[in-house]
Formats: sequence, structure tokens, C-alpha cells
Amino acid sequence: MRVIGTAGHVDHGKSTLIAALTGTHPDRLKEEQEREMTIELGFGWLTLPDGQEIGIVDVPGHRDFIENMLAGIGGIDAALLVIAADEGVMPQTREHLAILDLLQIQRGLVVVTKIDLVENDNDWLTLIETDIRAVLTGTVMEDAHFVRVSAKTGSGLDDLLRSLGEILQNTPPRLDLGRPRLPIDRVFSIAGFGTVTTGTLTDGHLSVGDEVLLLPSEKKGRVRGLQTHKKKEESAIPGSRTAVNISGISVDEIARGEVLVTPGHYSATRRVDARLRLLKDVTAPLKHATEVKVFLGTAETVARVRVLGAETLEPGAEGWIQLELRDPLVSVRGDRFILRRPSPGETLGGGVIVDPQPSKRHKRFDADVLKRLGSLSKGSPAEVLFQAALALGAASAKETVTKARLESESAQKALKECLESGMLIPLEGEIDSPSSEKYLMPAPHWEVLRASVLAALTAYHQAWPLKRGMPREELKSRLKLSPRLFNAALKRLDLQDGGAWLALRGHEIKFSAAQQAKADALLKKFVAAPYAPPSVKECQAETGEDLFAALLELGHLTLVSPEVVFRRTDVELMMAQVREAIAKNGQVSAAEVRDLFGTSRKYALALLEHLDAIGVTIRDGDFRRLRR
Repeated sequence: MRVIGTAGHVDHGKSTLIAALTGTHPDRLKEEQEREMTIELGFGWLTLPDGQEIGIVDVPGHRDFIENMLAGIGGIDAALLVIAADEGVMPQTREHLAILDLLQIQRGLVVVTKIDLVENDNDWLTLIETDIRAVLTGTVMEDAHFVRVSAKTGSGLDDLLRSLGEILQNTPPRLDLGRPRLPIDRVFSIAGFGTVTTGTLTDGHLSVGDEVLLLPSEKKGRVRGLQTHKKKEESAIPGSRTAVNISGISVDEIARGEVLVTPGHYSATRRVDARLRLLKDVTAPLKHATEVKVFLGTAETVARVRVLGAETLEPGAEGWIQLELRDPLVSVRGDRFILRRPSPGETLGGGVIVDPQPSKRHKRFDADVLKRLGSLSKGSPAEVLFQAALALGAASAKETVTKARLESESAQKALKECLESGMLIPLEGEIDSPSSEKYLMPAPHWEVLRASVLAALTAYHQAWPLKRGMPREELKSRLKLSPRLFNAALKRLDLQDGGAWLALRGHEIKFSAAQQAKADALLKKFVAAPYAPPSVKECQAETGEDLFAALLELGHLTLVSPEVVFRRTDVELMMAQVREAIAKNGQVSAAEVRDLFGTSRKYALALLEHLDAIGVTIRDGDFRRLRR
């Protein structure tokens, strides 16, 4: 599940583009429709041609509503920077691009809209795109792909969807650290259901029935229901646009900017330490004790900036700051934020939270404080090891530690911490040393692999309900895993393992009443003529190939040759009698077996060749002897 967001100047066609892609216009307010201008965040969803489901956050482009834009843009995986072909780069194009860069939205497309207005002027389009490319230089969108579209005529929409699928395919999965967090961007009430909040879920799963906590207000509730893209779900996964129906908290007790979490993982704070990058084109340096607006997730509050290690921050510079917040916020290390000047309104810069819970107000020029912040920005040894594992996927402990470049003692402690906390999953038994060759995998990657296995088996059971399980090699091929990783993963999953096939625990072949009637009718014919039963083709004609295959899989029937099939119990009886005959006479011929069971040579030969194949007998000319 991925989430994309729009960005760009007012009236450049962001909402119209989303309406063309999804069939639903994201502007839902009457005022928006009357003014034909987006004011609030709009939402939508679609399924890409490659099957990926994506949520969409449409943001306002007018400078007066930049703060609404900031409430929606922080949780996206990729951005569509929308620029009208007839106008090109405009002021809010630049400001929205700067915000995308500060938030480090690494993936995006430049969508040149309204090409129907200039479709006969290719020189103008080339000039516009050259100008856009120059503006993108040095930003996260420097190498972004350009797509020309017209929402009015539909031109370029297929190319846009295809390009969007390509960039999202290469987007790593959202981390699942087992600590769900839903920054709320919308809250409303539905008759008969009550309070509903929406947002983009991060850091963990939410499930129906979970106890939840609203921060910073600390009001408690419970998940009554979940929806993703208007589909009911029992569990919501990281990165998904999620609607949460909450019991125990009324709609007037929740506001945008609050965070829905599960108890025990987060607490709000009025002070954070951070690394700040000031934009190059801000009107003035950032002075110590300046009052600013802080935007983090969907939250907005006022703060006083304490500049650390310098008197001021010059335009384009980076530095350490401590923010004294007027209202408490919920954050974790690594969260990104934006700072704006309250009046006159101006985006100043942005950065990353380094310490979300500093113990005290720092002395501004304390060398130890600055050194500690520098170390924190690189992460603890456990975090460094975890990041190395994320880059490798499945790898040995030794290879992961080598990539992390940790010295021996730190590596041992970091490995232990990651394994005990569940950040890293051992795939081949206990790992007790950083030099171990046993495989491990970061928890987010494991959850993706686990979900892929379960989804593949679920789909197979639905498609082939009369089969005991999915062929082992087919599952391995579909997952594109090495034999070692495939076998290691299976050991950690609670599956039915039939050797050649795999199935979900609890799956079993169940016949419908009509299928059972057909099976019973066929088996009666085997009872009536146990040693000269219907042929394989006759069985398939009577029951159908799938039902016949199910009778074989369930062991009711045993295939002894491509043409001959017996009941399993009859095969066992005949095998015992053949053993007895050979034990008595030293050998037995096909004719003797034919006469023993009063059957034809076809059935006798098929039985004997089957006994040869399974190692009961061995052929000696025209006779069979018992294999020693």
C-alpha cells in the first residue's frame, strides 16, 4: 500500500488531474466547488495497471492555504509536482518543491498539465520543461521523470499511471516496528458508527479491537472498525491510508494534528533537539529565540528556536537547534519537520528530529552537547546495524555487522539488542555471535515476505480448493527466493508441509454436496469391482479432473499407472497377498497375479510395475521376487 501526494501552484490542475485518474473529484467542500479552488486536503485512491493500490492526498496550491498543504504532505511515499504547460514555474511551485526537498520525499514525477492549451507549440513546451529542469537542480526531484498530460482530453494519463507504478515498485516497504502511529488529518462522525479519524499509518499494524490512545490529550478508546480505500479490514498495515472508527472518544474531543497510537510506545513532549537546514532564499538569517511555526506530521504549533553552537543561522546554512514548543507534540528520532515564519508568512527551512525527548534545556555553546547531538544524528549502534540489515535484506549476521562497520564489542551489544527487540529476525536458529554465518532479516522485510507467502497460499487455496496445497517449487519460484532463504523462511512459518506441497494451517479439502455425491457414486464402482475398477479416463469423465485429483490427494484412490487406479485399501490388500504368494513360492508371474485376483493382465501388470516402482518387488525375467 502506497500513498502519493500532489504539489504545485494554484490552478495548475492538481485536483482536476486526480479526478481524471480516479473518477472522483477530491474537492468535497461546497466553498471549494463554488470557487473552483482547493482549500482543504482532498483524498482519493486508485489501482495502478500493475495491481498496486495507492492512496492519494491532494493539497491546496494557494499560498494562503500552505499550512493545510503541510498537514498532508508529510506521510507520502512519492509526489506529483504538477506544473501547468501554459504558465510554467510559479511561486508556489518553488515553495512546494522546497518543502518536498526539506521533507526528503525521494520519489516523484513532474506532471506537465494542460498540454491541450499548447499542444501545437512544441517550442514553448520545450522551453517550459527546460526552465523546470533548472529549478529542480540540487533538489530531491533533480532526476524526476517528466510526463505531459491533459486531464481534459485524457492524453498522457496512461503514461502517468505506468510511470507512477515504476517509481513505486522500487520504493522500500514502510518500516513495521510494532509501534503503530496514525497522525490524524481528518476527523468526522458517521451516523450509527460514531467517531472516525483518518491518516497514514506508520510504524506498525492496527487491528480491530486494539486499545488506542490519543496524544497529546491521552484520551483512551478502542478500534471499532478499520477501512482502507473504503474497504473494511481487520488489520491496517504501515503506509496505508486508514480510516479508524473509534469507540470511547467523541468527535469533538479530537482535532487534526493529534496522533492515534497504541499505549506504551509514545509520549508527547514540549521540547525537541533537531538538525535544521535553512532555505537559501529566506529573507533574513534565523536568530536565536525567534518565534516560528512548527509543522510535524499533521500537527502545527508555535515554538521558540534556540540556536545551538552559533549566534544565528545564515540562509542556506545548517545547524543544531532546540525547539521549545507551545503545545506538546509526538515525534520519534528521524521524523522530519518544516519551520515557517508566522508573519509575514514564509517557509524558513526544515530538518530532522535527533532527540525527541531531551532531558533539559541545553547550554547553547556546550561542546559536549554538540558532540552528543552529532553522535545521535548517526544513530545508536543498534540503529546503525538495523539500517545495514535494511540495505541487505536477508544476510548472515557476519555480513550485516561488516556492512555496519561496528567494532566487536559494539557489534555484540547491538546484535543482541536488535534480536531481543524484534528489529532483526533470526531465520536459521539462535544467533549468538556477530561472526555467525546464520541468516537474519530486518523485521519489516520479514513481514513483507511473511505476508507474501500467506497471500500466495490464500490465493492458491481459493483458485484450487480441491488441492491439498500449493506445489513447493511453484511457491519458491513465485517468491523468487534462493533455496536457502526459502527453506529458512518456511521453518519460521506455521504451515502444513506435505513435502511436495505447502498449505495454510487449517486448510483442508472440502467437497460440496454435489461433489460428495459424485465421489460416493464413483467409489461404489470400485467397491463393486475392486480388481477391475474404472480406468483413469472413466473416473475423470464421471467426476471431472479436479474432483478426481482431490480423491487421489486425499488418499482414497491410488494411481498405479497413467491408466490404472485402485482404491488405496485395495492396493494395500493386493500388495499383502502378492508378498504372501512370493514368500510361499519364491516368485510370482503376471499370469499368477491375474488369476489370484480374478482380473485382467492389464490390471495385474499395472499393479506389479507399481510394486516395482515403490521398492516392494524386483523383476526377474517373467517373474517378480521380493526386493531385499
